[in-house]
Amino acid sequence: MTDGAKSTSLNARRRTRDLDHLSGAPRVDLLVIGGGVTGTGVALDAASRGMSVALVEKHDLAFGTSRWSSKLVHGGLRYLATGHVSVAYESAVERGILIERTAPHLIRALPNIFPLLPSFGVKGAAMIRAGHLAGDLLRAAAGTSPHTLPRSRRLSRAEVRAYVPTVREAGLRGGLVFWDGQLVDDVRLVVALARTAARHGARVLTRCSAVEATGRGAVLRDELTGATFELDAEMVVNATGVWAGTLTAGVAMRPSRGTHLVLAQQSFGGSTGLTGALTVPVPGETSRFVFALPAAGGRVYVGLTDEEVAGEIPDVPAATEGEIDFLLNTVNAALRVPLTRADVLGTFSGLRPLIDSGDSGAGGSRTADLSRDHLVLTGADGLVTVAGGKLTTYRRMAQDAVDTALAVAGARSGRRQVRAGPVRTRRLPLVGAASRAALAAVQAPPSMVGRYGTEAAGVLAEIEGDPALLEPIAPGIDTTMADLLFAVRHEGALDVDDLLDRRTRIGLSAADRARAVPAAEEALARAAG
Repeated sequence: MTDGAKSTSLNARRRTRDLDHLSGAPRVDLLVIGGGVTGTGVALDAASRGMSVALVEKHDLAFGTSRWSSKLVHGGLRYLATGHVSVAYESAVERGILIERTAPHLIRALPNIFPLLPSFGVKGAAMIRAGHLAGDLLRAAAGTSPHTLPRSRRLSRAEVRAYVPTVREAGLRGGLVFWDGQLVDDVRLVVALARTAARHGARVLTRCSAVEATGRGAVLRDELTGATFELDAEMVVNATGVWAGTLTAGVAMRPSRGTHLVLAQQSFGGSTGLTGALTVPVPGETSRFVFALPAAGGRVYVGLTDEEVAGEIPDVPAATEGEIDFLLNTVNAALRVPLTRADVLGTFSGLRPLIDSGDSGAGGSRTADLSRDHLVLTGADGLVTVAGGKLTTYRRMAQDAVDTALAVAGARSGRRQVRAGPVRTRRLPLVGAASRAALAAVQAPPSMVGRYGTEAAGVLAEIEGDPALLEPIAPGIDTTMADLLFAVRHEGALDVDDLLDRRTRIGLSAADRARAVPAAEEALARAAG
């Protein structure tokens, strides 16, 4: 992982070098604006086709919506229920690509548990079971092996209790289970995409914003120094998510806020806590559920809400008191020991980049009912905007955006000016990816392989002969100094916030974050030294 031309390492030194190169008035084939999952996916798609690519992000990788997801790579079961069959199929196909080829080290099969309680009648249970069977057919049609994602089935009372130790037992009739994909962390996926794009020659610049943009380039500003420069490009893709409308006219977004609660596994009892995703129907809704999702670091995420957001779009959305109460009350309907505010370690909220269909307002559709399909739009000046969609289908969104940008560039000149090879991302593994057999053979702790894949050995190399660097940086936190050093030297972390709020998710608990700050500062100092 040296800093050569084809290195995957992102760090302060490489950022300076790439910034100096781009500000020296070169021209790139493609400029990507936005460093979330879609933007990094666009950069990888184009760079792997042989194009010269620059990606700029005003803040940090995965700073916006991409880090606030439920960490699910799902096959679109909900979209079947709402009649969006094409979206469901696309989700199932992309899930299979991610979990079997692109990033098997970052994704595991997750059992979704539906306890059959008195509040969940026979008719409701039959509808859910029918949906699960349709989901099995969708998985098979997408070509995903049942060895990767097992078939759905009924569960006994004992099996439900094994997955959810604190499930309400009065009237429990057993349960249903459906398997889907779960990311170890959404930011890890975005960082892996950016680093894989860098391996193919993309220049990835965080803390670099687009002040103005057209289809032929942009005025860029280094947010660390305030210096501005112009960058010419044959093509420009706006992949800024909910902020897409700030760069171009004619793109109307209708964001909705999805909030999660952060709790400790101990709140769900048992020796191992929650081992499957507890799924609880929202009263009065036919296809909405609240999930309690086991997560890394001994945590559980409970979510999520769907609240329309009006007015100025915040950089970091915040949960409301009403959302917290809604999530606790809904999940408690399935628990023997109710959760309280005292169990909540923190919250996080993200904004879904929904496209305004024009029927908002009184009598219009709810954001929960809007399609999760994506659109690729071309402005009068040739600026290509990719909007909508969701994390699972980022790869297809990126492919469509690059294809459109190539068509726009070709139409502009009467012939294609940019030489581009075929799409490679359907089978292109991200950094750290390998077969599950190869991952099992990596000489590193399983938890580390689960975060880094084959790169776990590189993380171990960061101990620099000092085994103490593999010790947790604070009691109750499983992050080590080796993790932090690797993040600074190879994953583009530039400051304490990058380390605690994105490369690790320590910052989801304010108390944990406060205890981890000294270690983060030490890691930055060590790397600088």
